[in-house]
Amino acid sequence: MELPTPEDLRENRHELELTQSELADMADVSQPLIARIEGGDVDPRLSTLRRIVTALNEAGGALRRAEDIMHSPVIGVAPDDNVGDSIDRMSREGYSQLPVIRDGYPVGIISNSDIRRMNEDASPAELPIADVMRESITTVTPDATLSEVDTHLNHHDAIIVIDSGEMVGIITEADVATHIS
Repeated sequence: MELPTPEDLRENRHELELTQSELADMADVSQPLIARIEGGDVDPRLSTLRRIVTALNEAGGALRRAEDIMHSPVIGVAPDDNVGDSIDRMSREGYSQLPVIRDGYPVGIISNSDIRRMNEDASPAELPIADVMRESITTVTPDATLSEVDTHLNHHDAIIVIDSGEMVGIITEADVATHIS
């Protein structure tokens, strides 16, 4: 990861026609700190630098959030459905994985690769999805940044977007790839 230099921050702020005070308010830091960072007098903490960069990105309209890239509505399967039904649904919908949903909330995920890894002697089509699914699933809020989403996707096949306790979307690598330019 390449961090912006003080000159990069100053140039970006000028391009967006922001004052140091405006940027400070947006990033929830003090104006003198912005001045010291831009002047190279102080090395900010990573969390402070992240807030400043996020504020600059938001001001420039470049910051994408989970709600901007999620796929909705979420199509899923129940833990009690059989694996054969999930294979049919993935094929019909053109997905490589589906969230497993119980009472409106994600409890796992099942993917083509999970099904392929099954023992062929087990007749996987008749097994309940609960026996095959992975219980590890990540959720984010609609305002999660693309960077946060991307970090989660390094460890998970899909991310579920939850708003006020309701499942509102799903994000996969394919969704992120279409929004990176």
